[in-house]
Amino acid sequence: MKRRKWTYWFFVRIPSWYLLLSVVLVVLLRWVPVRYTPVMLKRAFQARNEHSYHSEREWVSLEDISPELVKAVIRTEDQRFYQHHGFDWDEMDAMWSRHKSDNASVRGCSTISQQVAKNVFTFGSPTLARKVSEAYWTCLIELFWPKDRIMEVYLNVVELGHGLYGAEAAAERYFDCPARSLDRRQAVALAVSLPDPLEGNPLGPSPRQRRQRTALMDSY
Repeated sequence: MKRRKWTYWFFVRIPSWYLLLSVVLVVLLRWVPVRYTPVMLKRAFQARNEHSYHSEREWVSLEDISPELVKAVIRTEDQRFYQHHGFDWDEMDAMWSRHKSDNASVRGCSTISQQVAKNVFTFGSPTLARKVSEAYWTCLIELFWPKDRIMEVYLNVVELGHGLYGAEAAAERYFDCPARSLDRRQAVALAVSLPDPLEGNPLGPSPRQRRQRTALMDSY
């Protein structure tokens, strides 16, 4: 009898409560600003011995972020953002085909939705459990959030430097202007730093970022 009760709790009650609470949280965050994330907490813990460390972030609405930055981010991170439903199966299929035909390295194909799920609902650890959790949260935010809300959250929580999060804080630090005033050149500089924001920054880009910046500007 005890074993049956334990099984019921483990396979029915706990998953049901988890589903309910996660849905409530996602619905709530459709309107409530996401001001702190598990990834921010993780970075703060990693830098706990750095006395000069402090985080910079400031929430702004999507209307207060330059359209040039939205365009640049979509071009660099997720070109089918407004077409897919959280997972870019076409990109994953193309990546796998290149791997089989040219022995190209298998790289991540995370969409903006997946990156939001990773940043807002997980600690971003490189484990299979995190990927499974990320997929679950991706499905939920695609179900309950409009695309513009996903983009808004992404541009407010994404890491853009050591202790630096979101477009507004990054625009103020690097270009001494609000996010709504970013021009195309500045937006491209921020966008190409997204895959590895600790490798370089818009004012001191790595060689890879400089090449990507030139290619992206030439594509307009």
